[in-house]
Amino acid sequence: MNTFQNTNSLTNPNNENLYNSESSLETLEVPLWDSDYRSYIENQQQFFDNLADKWDFWRKRNFYYHKMTLNQYRLMIPPEATILEVGCATGELLANLEPKRGIGIDISPEMIHLAKKKFKNNNLEFFACPIEEWQSKDKFDYIILSDIAGLLRDLEIVFHRLRGCCHARTKIILNFHSQVWKPVFSIAENLKLKAPSSRTNWVTRQDIIGLLHLVGFEPVRWFSRILIPKRIPIISYLFNRFFARFIPFRWFCISNFLIARLPMPPFNYEPKVSVVCPCRNEAGNIHKIISRLPQMGAGTELIFVEGGSSDDTYEQCLEAQQKNKEIDIKVFQQTGKGKGDAVRLGFSQASGEIFMILDADMTVPPEDLSRFYRVIMNGTVEFVNGSRLVYPMNSKAMRFLNLCGNKFFAWAFSNILEQTIKDTLCGTKVLLRSDYNLITKARNYFGLLDPFGDFDLLFGAAKLNLRIQDLPIIYRDRLYGATNISRFSHGWLLFKMLWVGFWKLK
Repeated sequence: MNTFQNTNSLTNPNNENLYNSESSLETLEVPLWDSDYRSYIENQQQFFDNLADKWDFWRKRNFYYHKMTLNQYRLMIPPEATILEVGCATGELLANLEPKRGIGIDISPEMIHLAKKKFKNNNLEFFACPIEEWQSKDKFDYIILSDIAGLLRDLEIVFHRLRGCCHARTKIILNFHSQVWKPVFSIAENLKLKAPSSRTNWVTRQDIIGLLHLVGFEPVRWFSRILIPKRIPIISYLFNRFFARFIPFRWFCISNFLIARLPMPPFNYEPKVSVVCPCRNEAGNIHKIISRLPQMGAGTELIFVEGGSSDDTYEQCLEAQQKNKEIDIKVFQQTGKGKGDAVRLGFSQASGEIFMILDADMTVPPEDLSRFYRVIMNGTVEFVNGSRLVYPMNSKAMRFLNLCGNKFFAWAFSNILEQTIKDTLCGTKVLLRSDYNLITKARNYFGLLDPFGDFDLLFGAAKLNLRIQDLPIIYRDRLYGATNISRFSHGWLLFKMLWVGFWKLK
């Protein structure tokens, strides 16, 4: 048996020491004495050793399917991540994800021999070992199980083993075949259109979710992809790019994808908090915000970003800064336009480890930020999104057409993000600085079309597979000034953002 042991932990440097990541769940050991288990290992090794010299042939024959799978993984995993791939075969998927460090393990020594010949990069390592017997102290940002769930004898033991390779922010990503395709695969194998398989089970998405829960993982999101696994000009593109996203077509997709994580333990220290407050024509609220802002963590800095006001908002911000020198207040004027530009400027000047957004209209009271702080500190979620659409709101807080529009766009964007978001346009959002930095690195993927700033963050969080959760708040009446939202022109922009999100994420 070949095993790999390394005492150098591959934790995410941006999240190092943020959490107490000790696991209280004991590792479930594989019953090495079990003769059925040994027979399973030997049969699987022999099967894939015999298949190894024909693996390139089968990959080329099904090139379109493998390309679609790779594209989906590229969407979910950024370059320069640390990746463990279970069942890596000859290493193509792992290598094409361009990891900072990648480790591939496979039950077949012959497959691993070919992988080492193909990919001699210093950042890639390959090991022949059954996953049930894998031993390593390395921690990875992502763990991939691509098309192998049906080949594993006991998934519970496998998931237990993989817990030891997880730091506090690790995501496990699986893709596995739908049972709907079982007869199609049998016919394809008989006609030599698909590589032969040593499948031991046909697990469903519900089976996988249940097994993950038993081991302590929780699903972040799941979805189906690939209606037509062969390239048929125009037809494959239309069905896979569009129809596969909607009922009833998605019921017949070949691949189920599922992203899971371990619940994050609470912070083990008090971090600093940065609150960015975009303000335009909000002069009457500036001093009230300062007097009502809670002090959180190791300290709270308040960053006002003024955006071309017609009143004296900027002067009020400077005056408040001078009168409250005991409070960490920064004031900036944006040169661009829109709340999104203001938020990006504010975050670029922030020094805290937790980032918050507070609208200057005070329809969400500053005092409520302590609730958002408590949620992010508990490790319950990775991205906290305020929701105004749960509790009854004050009578003048939101006009009827705005309310209808918010509910429609919340439904539409929830379908795109594949996580339930009840209020996409609530200005109060909270995330970790380290995650925001990763979002900015991927920002070019979506572009800077978002004038609000909400979708820049939500799309980026979804692409990083962050656990997004609404936090209901009671929406208050505006006490000063008038709303800066135009129902119709901004509504048109929201439809544009809806299309961008669909095109880029789905």
